[in-house]
Amino acid sequence: MSHDLILAFLFTLFAGLATGIGSLLAFFAKTTNTKFLSFALGFSAGVMIYVSFVDIFVKAKESLVGELGEQSGSWLTVGSFFAGIALIAIIDRFIPKQSNPHELKKIEDMRKNGSAANDPALLKMGVFTALAIGIHNFPEGIATFVSTLQDPGLGLAIAIAVAIHNIPEGIAVSVPIYYATNDKKKAFRLSFLSGLAEPIGAVTAFLVLMPFLSEITFGVIFAGVAGIMVFISLDELLPAAKKYDEAHVSIYGLISGMAVMAVSLLLIL
Repeated sequence: MSHDLILAFLFTLFAGLATGIGSLLAFFAKTTNTKFLSFALGFSAGVMIYVSFVDIFVKAKESLVGELGEQSGSWLTVGSFFAGIALIAIIDRFIPKQSNPHELKKIEDMRKNGSAANDPALLKMGVFTALAIGIHNFPEGIATFVSTLQDPGLGLAIAIAVAIHNIPEGIAVSVPIYYATNDKKKAFRLSFLSGLAEPIGAVTAFLVLMPFLSEITFGVIFAGVAGIMVFISLDELLPAAKKYDEAHVSIYGLISGMAVMAVSLLLIL
């Protein structure tokens, strides 16, 4: 197994298991650090948006134009980009609103509303949120895996961005389960396991896509990855960041994420 392949699996595993960090924060924090989450989610969105348009989309187009010519390659790049958006939008559409991991959930609110153990409504919310995260994170695992194979530096940046946005997802799973059951181990376990969808996505990409990986299939997948990350940023990360903090913290995070990604790309030229 090549070095880049091992890195691709490790980065995807790291990104997915960051849900466990959110779970631990929920257990040891009395209140939600809204400014931190707002900045972090904005930062993650900035990284994803910048790298999608400046690097991933460009590389996808270069591969497809090189194989199919200017006109056909350009059309396929754009079509694949919007196909990625359509895929993640369909997945998002079938997730119930109350189970959406990007709906605002605060630790203090759960303590106030769900302090009694054996609350079936809270338990159901936590379990469904864990399932929703699993479904949602599957294509993110493919995105991290394929990006790392193309460029390990790029893959690491995407893995960090995905990991940051998985932290509040871990909170969204563990808090309702913990306050429904008073069982920290169970809450942590379900939160931790929900992140495994990302490495499962990587394994699926390895088994299904790798045998057919050519310049054309790579270009199509990469353009789709750009679409997925842009949709996640605009539809989920930024709205969630704004809900956590009503000032300009989320925008500061967005610009910071773009700046860090820009400098990172310049350093690897």
